[in-house]
Amino acid sequence: MEWIPLLMFVVVCLVLLSGYPVAFALGGTALLFAGAGMALGGFNPADLTFVPNRLFGIIENTTLMAVPLFVFMGVMLEKSRVAENLLSSMGRLFGPLPGGMGIAIILVGALLAASTGIVGATVVTMGLLSLPTMLKQGYQPQLSTGLICATGTLGQIIPPSIALVLLGDVLGNAYQEAQLKQGLWSLDTVSVGDLFVGALIPGLMLVGLYLLYVLGVSLWKPHLAPAMPTDQNTASGWGTVLKGLVPPLLLILAVLGSILTGKATPTEAAGVGAFGALLLAAFNRRLNLAILQEVVRSTSRVTAMVFMILIGASLFSLVFRGFGGEEAVHHLFDAMPGGVIGATLMVMLLIFLLGFILDFIEITFVVVPIVGPVLLAMGLDPVWLGVMLALNLQTSFLTPPFGFALFYLRGVAPAEVQTGQIYQGVVPFILIQLLMLAILAMFPALATWLPEQLYG
Repeated sequence: MEWIPLLMFVVVCLVLLSGYPVAFALGGTALLFAGAGMALGGFNPADLTFVPNRLFGIIENTTLMAVPLFVFMGVMLEKSRVAENLLSSMGRLFGPLPGGMGIAIILVGALLAASTGIVGATVVTMGLLSLPTMLKQGYQPQLSTGLICATGTLGQIIPPSIALVLLGDVLGNAYQEAQLKQGLWSLDTVSVGDLFVGALIPGLMLVGLYLLYVLGVSLWKPHLAPAMPTDQNTASGWGTVLKGLVPPLLLILAVLGSILTGKATPTEAAGVGAFGALLLAAFNRRLNLAILQEVVRSTSRVTAMVFMILIGASLFSLVFRGFGGEEAVHHLFDAMPGGVIGATLMVMLLIFLLGFILDFIEITFVVVPIVGPVLLAMGLDPVWLGVMLALNLQTSFLTPPFGFALFYLRGVAPAEVQTGQIYQGVVPFILIQLLMLAILAMFPALATWLPEQLYG
């Protein structure tokens, strides 16, 4: 019966590829296998009695309250035109430099990642506002589209990030489970705040690698990223730049600063961010009943999707473990050459490949609960593992055929930009993300040093 958990995983991937809704694909596959297992005597029906407890656990999880609050903050900032103000001010500042528009997009993307964290909104906004200008000024289509897509994904690794919130909750449970299996009763914890702090340095380093790449291209092949003519950047001065920069920076300081200083939990900081987004919208005269209704509807849709997937994934993992899936994974990792290093490499490769066909939420809720407890029981640092997983999941937005950032940009790109050019453009940035993953693997302190300094 050891092959049944593997078959479950294969079947759910096939159902997901068919386009069936994720939450129902996970829950339906689990129930089908549970029913067949009970009929054949290979599954204990008593395991399903744990389902209500799991559902109540999801509902009562205060950490997950940060999800709708951060989504509300991001959507409200999108409607308040913060991104437009940032792009226009940064474009004036860096446009006259070789590769200047590319540099401006990276910096704006990093700021938006630290204030909104929503990939789709960032990619669409920058695609609408900056891509036509870049193409008009002679930027190579592949470089322009790849840069916008990759920069938009920074919201997955730079806190506050919904991906880190979800990973923090899943890894926190996995870490406690791993300690209990080792016979430890005085449990250490890993929180979303730990992952936020741990991801800061790797996230900023990834921004630096993007900047180095654009600078290198602009110096090596200036015709691919030319400077914008000065007369098209009639500067309205530093006043305009500061007006575009200061509001989002204040919001970032309020959200991340309250977490880093220990004044607020990530959930409380998310509340601060949501309220701050309302104030920014009012400041930009973009707060009215119609916009508020649209923001609430978008937030409700995303939140419902996340929680439905979480419920389906909980049912899937429950049945998976009922068939002995966790023990099978444990035996597989123990038998793998290279020990914990070989097991970690295998998991990272699996997640990278799954990123071609699955969304980061699906991978977080399906794969991480299965492999997380086993890897953590082998002695890996939970903060380092969480940041590694977040970096790896970030590539899922760029890898064809189902990279969501590619779809977002294709929907708003001018007709002359070919889909093949978008796919070609993201390849260097996928390689840069994998390089950052390798750097973090070789130097784990990049993720663990800052949390140790702040939280001891």
